[in-house]
Amino acid sequence: MRERASELERRASRAEKRDEEFARREGRLDGRERELLEEAAQAEATAAQLARDLERLSGLTEDEAREQLLARVEQESRRALAERIQEVEAEVKERAEQTAKNIISMAIQRYAGEYTCERTVSMVTLPSDEMKGRIIGREGRNIRALEAATGVDFIIDDTPDTIVISAYNPIRREVAKAALESLLEDGRIHPSRIEAVVKKSEAEFHKIIRAAGEEAAREVGVAGIHPEILKLLGALKYRTSYGQNQWQHAIEVSFLCGMMADELGIDAQTARRAGLLHDIGKVMDQTADGSHAVIGAEFARKHGETALVVNAIASHHEEVPQETVYAVLAQAADAISGARPGARRMMMANYTQRLTDLERISNSFPGVDRCYAVQAGREVRVLVENSRISDEEAVLLSRGLARKIESEMSYPGQIKVTVIRETRVVDYAR
Repeated sequence: MRERASELERRASRAEKRDEEFARREGRLDGRERELLEEAAQAEATAAQLARDLERLSGLTEDEAREQLLARVEQESRRALAERIQEVEAEVKERAEQTAKNIISMAIQRYAGEYTCERTVSMVTLPSDEMKGRIIGREGRNIRALEAATGVDFIIDDTPDTIVISAYNPIRREVAKAALESLLEDGRIHPSRIEAVVKKSEAEFHKIIRAAGEEAAREVGVAGIHPEILKLLGALKYRTSYGQNQWQHAIEVSFLCGMMADELGIDAQTARRAGLLHDIGKVMDQTADGSHAVIGAEFARKHGETALVVNAIASHHEEVPQETVYAVLAQAADAISGARPGARRMMMANYTQRLTDLERISNSFPGVDRCYAVQAGREVRVLVENSRISDEEAVLLSRGLARKIESEMSYPGQIKVTVIRETRVVDYAR
């Protein structure tokens, strides 16, 4: 028992020593903690003093410095983005540009079409001036009957042996011309006879339109087109856009689509079909709601055309998504045919307005020094201030300018945007 008691006393003594050691360590830790707190407070005070000194030396507050830093980071990011865009574009162009140029130039060289420009008036030659009185009739009843039956204006003036037929609708104008020539040949001119001759001329003209549609389909080698679609296709012969005959335009687009499809190794028959029918909606847009591309595609779908052709018709102005390569070919061929020099004519007022709009949009961007619309409005060259626009920012400027032109202007084909940034060094020899 004494040995056990002695052992317990030794253990108690060791426990007391450990407690004392723990207490000393705890005291040292408390002291270290106070020192750290003091050092942290001193560091905060030093940091605050440094921030005040930096603000005093730089003349900027903390918020202003933060904004400048963020602006610098944003600028660096934009520069990196522009550099990356240049790299990607160069890589894509290296692979695709030459092939695309070869295909398009081959198609243009292989096909050269003629253009006919229609007017809004037609001239009918009379055998003599005495026929003017017979056409007018007693108290103008014959001329009124002619205008009511045909829906056009007959202009009878001092021009010798000539009557002018004026109408925006070329089909009505042609029907009226044919009816008037039949009346002059027959010699019997009175209201009831006029009505019968106009109806007969309309029936004959529909046959002419159908024959024109069949001729176009036969010329490009496309078969199996619904008769109703052939009527619309033939009616394009009497429709123009910027002076370009749309029947001839449809044939040309069809040939171009087929040639490019051959080069790409896809079905040329489908491509020619899509190109031939891409504008049939233009002879429906006065009687139907929507753009000519959409209503033309809907008409083609109802009359048995395939989904490939329907999508190519609907999307050749990008009003609906392009789902196949045939849609892309139809759009490209349409642009080639319409943008070829001499293919279309524009009124001088529209032409000058287009040039003015190009220069106005270009000058609206910051950093632009001067701009010039060249190549008949098919290219705009923008000179920028090199102190405000870097090489990387010039890339972003050209893309932004192109997108703004697309959203605010209407034009055939495409417009090339060229941003020029140059550095000039001037010195004088004295």
